[in-house]
Amino acid sequence: MGGLPLSGVRILDLSRLLPGPYATMVLADLGADVVKLEDPRGGDYARWMPPMAGEQSGAFHALNRNKRSMTLDLRLPEGVGAMLRLVRGCDVVVESFRPGVMERLGVGFEVLSRENPRVILCSISGYGQDGPYRDRAGHDLDYVAVAGVLAVNGPPDGPLPLGVPVADVAGGGWPAVAGILAALLRRNATGEGAHVDVAMSEGALAMLALGQGGADARGSPLRRGTEMLNGGWARYGVYRTRDGRFVALAAYEDKFLRAFCEGVGRPELASPEFDRHGAGPRQELEAVFRSRTRDEWAAFAAEHDVCLMPVLEGDEPRLDPHFVARGSFLEIETPWEGRPMPSIASPARILGVAAPRRPAPALGADTGAVLAEAGFSAAEVDDLRRAGALG
Repeated sequence: MGGLPLSGVRILDLSRLLPGPYATMVLADLGADVVKLEDPRGGDYARWMPPMAGEQSGAFHALNRNKRSMTLDLRLPEGVGAMLRLVRGCDVVVESFRPGVMERLGVGFEVLSRENPRVILCSISGYGQDGPYRDRAGHDLDYVAVAGVLAVNGPPDGPLPLGVPVADVAGGGWPAVAGILAALLRRNATGEGAHVDVAMSEGALAMLALGQGGADARGSPLRRGTEMLNGGWARYGVYRTRDGRFVALAAYEDKFLRAFCEGVGRPELASPEFDRHGAGPRQELEAVFRSRTRDEWAAFAAEHDVCLMPVLEGDEPRLDPHFVARGSFLEIETPWEGRPMPSIASPARILGVAAPRRPAPALGADTGAVLAEAGFSAAEVDDLRRAGALG
């Protein structure tokens, strides 16, 4: 097979924290040359988020493998000038500032396009580049709240925060990957750059597409704790086992519910009279699940095609034989930390092509090399250093 699909694509990454760095890590795993352009006064905030893994945080290492780092102070005109020269040789620029910040820095899309008409700018923000909320501060919990996702999570008496950053990763990181790849594909055909606008709140809203379609069809809004996917249906829920652990039953289709009920010797539980307006035989199934331990139910699931899996907790997913066989958890050799750093593999893979495994970069480790590749002479680099643009 051929090499990595994004080999030869250079990305200048100004983003910080989670959504942008996650997106560029996926692209780096696919072969892109990702250069983190960081502020000399500490760089990406994620470098310092506790708990620390050594010199840098575990979160930073988990999100920044296969990248390079350079420092450049965009508050200084020398830094802006240097970035514009870098953009001439870049395919993509990724940023996650609030709308308008890039323009105030002097590196907005119009300016970047004058330097490189083929450049693609991907802007990841909470609420998008326009609209009445565009300038508001926010984080993942705010975005899922306004999108209506938070409202359908938790028991009927009140919503609960989701345990994972849905808006940041599913609503920000992955739409950014998709938008960048689409813009690259169009550019190959037309030669035109593009400004990709990713709003994490809209990305979270997209998670409601299936449920909202059903709600619109029945003529009533989505409700917390009563829908099929949020605990309202017995056939699709989490159950406590005899040993106090949990399993997840996802018998969405009738055939899977019938197979489960027949497998446990209770075929009558799948009959229509237990439907109860969609709720189903909740109490009966609770009693069934209390009859075995979680591991016994895992063994049962391996023997029956019933959409049933154990709820793995803590470090258990890392030890699961399926994830072990798939190589889902990585150990990245990181000499500057003095030990391997754990990470999770990108779920987008090209079969037969191995993704690189380079460690996350130390702050500014590649500044000289990146500038040299862009045509800066040693004297010009010294001038930038004396001006304070490199920190």
